[in-house]
Amino acid sequence: MAKITVLGAGGWGMALARSAAAGGHEVTIWSPFEEEIALLREKRGNERLLPGVTLPEEIKLTTDITAAKGSHITIIATPSGAVRQTARRLAGVPDTGIPVCVAKGFEKDTMLRLSQVIGQELPGREVVALSGPSHAEEVARDIPTTVVAASATLSYAEVVQDALRSDTLRIYTNDDIIGVEIGGAVKNVIAVCVGLCNGLGLGDNTKAALMTRGLAEMERLGACLGARHRTFSGLSGIGDLIVTCTSLHSRNNRFGTLVGGGKEVKEALAEVGTVEGYYAAEIVYRMAKKYRIELPIIEECYKVLYEGKDVRQVSGDLMSRPKRAE
Repeated sequence: MAKITVLGAGGWGMALARSAAAGGHEVTIWSPFEEEIALLREKRGNERLLPGVTLPEEIKLTTDITAAKGSHITIIATPSGAVRQTARRLAGVPDTGIPVCVAKGFEKDTMLRLSQVIGQELPGREVVALSGPSHAEEVARDIPTTVVAASATLSYAEVVQDALRSDTLRIYTNDDIIGVEIGGAVKNVIAVCVGLCNGLGLGDNTKAALMTRGLAEMERLGACLGARHRTFSGLSGIGDLIVTCTSLHSRNNRFGTLVGGGKEVKEALAEVGTVEGYYAAEIVYRMAKKYRIELPIIEECYKVLYEGKDVRQVSGDLMSRPKRAE
């Protein structure tokens, strides 16, 4: 039995906590928000995030981050924008085991991958990224799911694999943490684009083209940053891309659909909540400019979300680009 602490009481954090507890581990969920923990203590769940899902009584709930002391694994399950602050808090607690990041994105100001952010706040610690096609709504209901645990040192990923796997959660390992994190972040932007297509009433052909060429852009960025091409044909690449682009569970897809249907970006954000693809679009756009990488789909998405470009012009602009070989 391992001691596992989950930092973050969102849907994904709760789903992983349930899975770990079902495996016989000692599990604690931490949140900095008193009202969030009070709700979970009272209701043993969150109907807004995971309707009908109950947290087992043996899962402890706390606002005291020192509860992570003595953990074998500490899972950072916050939105990407809160990863650095959370890791900084964790740095003040001794003996917190392997840090596992399940957030997907880049840090806005630095454009760093989230494992790099955690590494800066927890120097000398080997970080594991857990990613793949894994909607919290399904993991929490024990619907069979496969993900990948990635670390530059494979043995750390294997520890996480052994601790978190279950009859319904199969975990593979990979030592290409760069590719795994890039896939998990950039697919959110492509899912927003597919949502834009939904809102515009475009067809399956268009969405399939966007997903395929979006994968090519993901690989292009990954190659520039040192990832392996084959990683993007795996769970954290095409696997996560498919599920995020096609599922109603996807906030990125829902957000894009609202914007494509004519809703203002700020209104759509307020309605959907945290949309990682919105933030990633701006960061990846800046990365493309910095490294001089051609990412036309990402660029068009950025222009719609941040510069007010008419979304109805995007399809024509992409289709009329100079001809090239695939």
